Amino acid sequence: MAIDKNMREENEMDGYSKIDQYNPELVEKISKNYASTIQLIGENIERDGLMKTPERAAKAIQFLTHGYDLDPAGILKSALFHDDYRQMVIVKDIEIYSMCEHHLLPFFGKAHVAYIPDGCIVGLSKIPRIVDAFARRLQVQERLTTEIRDCIQDTLKPLGVAVVIEAKHLCMLMRGIQKQNSVATTSAFTGEFENEKTRAEFIRLISANLS
Repeated sequence: MAIDKNMREENEMDGYSKIDQYNPELVEKISKNYASTIQLIGENIERDGLMKTPERAAKAIQFLTHGYDLDPAGILKSALFHDDYRQMVIVKDIEIYSMCEHHLLPFFGKAHVAYIPDGCIVGLSKIPRIVDAFARRLQVQERLTTEIRDCIQDTLKPLGVAVVIEAKHLCMLMRGIQKQNSVATTSAFTGEFENEKTRAEFIRLISANLS
């Protein structure tokens, strides 16, 4: 597991509270690997600025991949409600922060998620939570898109699901082709969203500034 089970998020009446607790043995093991890597690139691990870096990096990588300890389907099932609403439900502009599994560099952007209920709706806050649960793993954007789609489809059994992700990848911006304004867009649809008219309405709504 990427992170100890004691690491958890608590929502309190007065706001969001996050408590991070890490497995000391795992931190120590990962820290040693980071220390070796820093030395191999020619740095002095004993200098002031780097002495605590292996430990910090060990904790950071555990947090950035804590999605392995989360159950996205379970998150959805915790807030399911029976309802006759059968129109499009959209949660757009969900912030995404993930790690590219090819270079271990971040990619980040927005996810837009919609579904059409078929007798069952889910608490709106659960959709960003499952997006984060899948994003906080070593990922590729294409798989992230389909995992979100499939989880909602399999758990809610809606009439259709739509997912669009727009992201910038540091493996493109900082290395390789180094194109600073490149944005990758991926999409995945099921059911009613495979209908051109329904899909066009979804794209129009996520593109519109309704505020």
